[in-house]
Amino acid sequence: MKCNLYSITKTNQELNLFVQHYQKQCKQFGVNLIVQDIMNAEISNAQKISEKNAKQSYTKAFQPFMTEGKNIALHPRGKILDSIEFSALFENQSKINFFIGGAYGFEEDFLKKCFPVSLSLLTFSHKIVKIILCEQIYRAFSIINCHPYHK
Repeated sequence: MKCNLYSITKTNQELNLFVQHYQKQCKQFGVNLIVQDIMNAEISNAQKISEKNAKQSYTKAFQPFMTEGKNIALHPRGKILDSIEFSALFENQSKINFFIGGAYGFEEDFLKKCFPVSLSLLTFSHKIVKIILCEQIYRAFSIINCHPYHK
């Protein structure tokens, strides 16, 4: 199983230790968890111009990664799932792509191509969301594989 997490953010080396921990934990279940941070000059410039331009730049950056598999966008208006329901998203999948948008979120057209999920009614920073999502992915596979971690 391949699980990709794409995020509009600058790479943060301090967070990498947490992310690497969950990447290692996922491997025991045959899951290759890949995390890719995306921040380029086009996105930086677009964010300075307008919300619309920023959202368009996020869509453009994410477009090459929406090829195959299930696409899930983290969005405040997305479906709120418990851990069991979240683990069900992985059933019968060989590849899942998660998208964490930039400061302005996603274009509506992008969201229509994804299954929107909300991790909480609370708002979190990109740094925290990335760690929470990695942990929940590991938890999902613990549930699927009847591993005691979930308890």
